Amino acid sequence: MIQPRTLKGFRDHLPAQALVRERVLDVARRVYRSYGFAPIDTPALEYLEILTGKGSEETDKQLYRFTDHGGREVGMRFDLTVPFARFAAQHVNELGLPFKRYHMATVWRGENTQRGRYREFMQCDFDAIGTTSPVADLEMVLVVHDLLVAIGIERFKVRVNDRRVLAGVLGRLGLAERATGVLRSLDKLGKATAEAVAAELEGQGVAGPAVATLLEMVALAGPADEVLGRLHDMAGDGPGTAGVESLRGIVAGAAAAGVPVGRVVVDPGIARGLDYYTGIVLESFLDDLPGLGSICSGGRYDDLAGLYTKQPLPGVGASLGIDRLLAGLEELGRGGGPETPADVFLAYFGPAHLADYLKIAAALRRAGLAVEFFPEARKLGQQLKLASKRGFPAALVIGGDEFQAGTAQLKNMASQDSTIIAWHGDADALAAAVRVALGRPGSPARTSG
Repeated sequence: MIQPRTLKGFRDHLPAQALVRERVLDVARRVYRSYGFAPIDTPALEYLEILTGKGSEETDKQLYRFTDHGGREVGMRFDLTVPFARFAAQHVNELGLPFKRYHMATVWRGENTQRGRYREFMQCDFDAIGTTSPVADLEMVLVVHDLLVAIGIERFKVRVNDRRVLAGVLGRLGLAERATGVLRSLDKLGKATAEAVAAELEGQGVAGPAVATLLEMVALAGPADEVLGRLHDMAGDGPGTAGVESLRGIVAGAAAAGVPVGRVVVDPGIARGLDYYTGIVLESFLDDLPGLGSICSGGRYDDLAGLYTKQPLPGVGASLGIDRLLAGLEELGRGGGPETPADVFLAYFGPAHLADYLKIAAALRRAGLAVEFFPEARKLGQQLKLASKRGFPAALVIGGDEFQAGTAQLKNMASQDSTIIAWHGDADALAAAVRVALGRPGSPARTSG
């Protein structure tokens, strides 16, 4: 016998987990579309040259790669942004610019597993490409905010920074040529102590005074105006000033759009470890689980698509880490109530009334209710036990006696109370009565055809 097991860092999703995830994905689609983003899809496999050298040395190490049957060197995508840059360069003439897309798909990274982080996981990206407008940067922040609110999260912060501010500070410290390594080290703050990051920076040859300045910068906190004023002093003119003014516009724009004060926070410690970011960067954290890590991250990447085309294709976007988010919600006891794929469990008593059961199930579905018609005529107690285990809110019981009397029992699976419905063979009337009993009065719009 082969032992049934999953690889380390990979996992199965049981129906209860998968249903919660689908619910969150549905919310994300709705929010993304409300801002005009359109869906796309790309292959799980890309030519290796498409993927390598785009994220960081770490993502190159984590890349799942192999030689395929045609002798081609290929890799499995480690995020959705790099494939999107390739996609945009390849299809720009068909898309028109600027172009706004969302993409929800699985990605793979061969990294050490940790809480809420796996080697196979799903990302829910949205991006605008072909524009450098600060409106697109602001809209990214607003989408992230609206997405988390729509999911039902009340206590969170969207922390924003700008790579140009960091570049300005590094330039004044004489560390411009070491920017990649320094930013990767700073990105570890929150996961590692300030002492550990300081030691790592000194190991790169960064002098003690410069380390002290960097740690002072990332520790800045407080009202946005105060933080931005201090950052302007530290970054000086040039790219740093542009970054500071961009952040000032983000804060003002979020307030104008109705985002509560304090939700969008200027945080100089946000660096993002991926090399392709060039402007605004953001990360979002649950207030009650700050150690969980960012649940929605992103930023501006103006040069990434330039690796595939000479046409300028600046982009900005973010990604919801749905697996980490769900892990956090579960830890907080916010995973939601029992989930089931259907509203009604229709018990089956035997083939004598099979045609009637099929007619009833069809009427319930026409009425906008999802229904599972149980396929086997087991004892009623066994059927109801299974319905309860799977979290069905209601079971519809119509046996021989009920058919003869023209009635049906609608059983509330939580309270075990039953409601008797008189329907006298009219399946549509029964479906309408079930809708009312489940708290869904009225009839859904029907489509012809």
